[in-house]
Amino acid sequence: MGKYQIIATAAMGLEALVAKEVRALGYECEVENGKVIFEGDESAIARANLWLRTADRIKIKVGEFKAYTFDELFEKTKALPWEKYIPEDAEFPVIGKSVKSKLFSVSDCQAIVKKAVVESLKQHYKRNGWFEETGALYRIEVALLKDVATITIDASGHGLHKRGYRIDQGEAPLKETLAAALVMLTNWAPERPFIDPFCGSGTIPIEAAMIGQNIAPGFNREFVSEGWGWIPEKVWDNARIEAEDLANYDQPIDITGTDIDHRMVNIATENAFEAGFGDLISFKQMQVKDITTKKEYGVIVGNPPYGERLGDKKAVEHMYKEMGQAFEKLDTWSVYIMTSNEQFEQFYGKPATKKRKLFNGFIRTDLYQYWGKKPPRNHNE
Repeated sequence: MGKYQIIATAAMGLEALVAKEVRALGYECEVENGKVIFEGDESAIARANLWLRTADRIKIKVGEFKAYTFDELFEKTKALPWEKYIPEDAEFPVIGKSVKSKLFSVSDCQAIVKKAVVESLKQHYKRNGWFEETGALYRIEVALLKDVATITIDASGHGLHKRGYRIDQGEAPLKETLAAALVMLTNWAPERPFIDPFCGSGTIPIEAAMIGQNIAPGFNREFVSEGWGWIPEKVWDNARIEAEDLANYDQPIDITGTDIDHRMVNIATENAFEAGFGDLISFKQMQVKDITTKKEYGVIVGNPPYGERLGDKKAVEHMYKEMGQAFEKLDTWSVYIMTSNEQFEQFYGKPATKKRKLFNGFIRTDLYQYWGKKPPRNHNE
């Protein structure tokens, strides 16, 4: 088994959650802006892809160095041990980005890294001509930040938010990784009731169900690194067997999603069936002001409309007010609402216990947290 530097990339504000997940898999890690770095063998690559709910993708770090000139970028890239990763028939496109660096032309950096990798592989495989690139995909990225080049290979393929259960979605779908983060930032446990009053295509309830039953989010999809010859098939088989063994399909869950739009309720129901929770999550068409329940000590997680468009602002603010009135009656429940509306607490009618800054795509939002009463010790026994 080899040892690899592995990077789990993360959306702004979610790095600490990703780090917590990496540690839960048994790996020590370091946290930087937008990424969590850890060391592991081939099975760590497979397990991270299968299990990390809040990371964007898994990358293998090939090298990192300072590069002020194109010559330096070429020579230092060429000196990296490419033969350890890239077979002779590999397809290896290069993508790039550059922030606050002297080498700011991304297309030039990509071309130079590609040329350097080709030269390195030519020496190793003793070839004169060009490579055919008909085999497995190894997507290389050169990322320059303040003149430091980090060179990685993407081990996920499609981003980790693509779990494979979303048949359809609404206009502004919430990323599955962020939906999972919203659930993980609450005090919810699978024995407690859970409601999403703005369920849209059902992403938050489905992610909650996967967390509740400890189902690996990547269990029903494929990853590009499954095609890499240097990760034995057995490694992936073992990682999937582990995920199957750890899933707790018998864990009862009480999860409800509601939405004002009946079309979204139908889409959410289909997506839940696709995810294997068809009979476990209930979806209903309902306005937030009509939500009532006799159940206690539950958790509400919602990503309501923000009123970003001018015409919607008044209606959305009125809805926040109705929401505050409806939820006031649920005094044992904890409520977590994510919105970019800075006056949310005013309309909702009370200050949050705690606020946490998050980004929904490029929109800066806050997660407003209202903590309900703690359940009595013997509540679920």
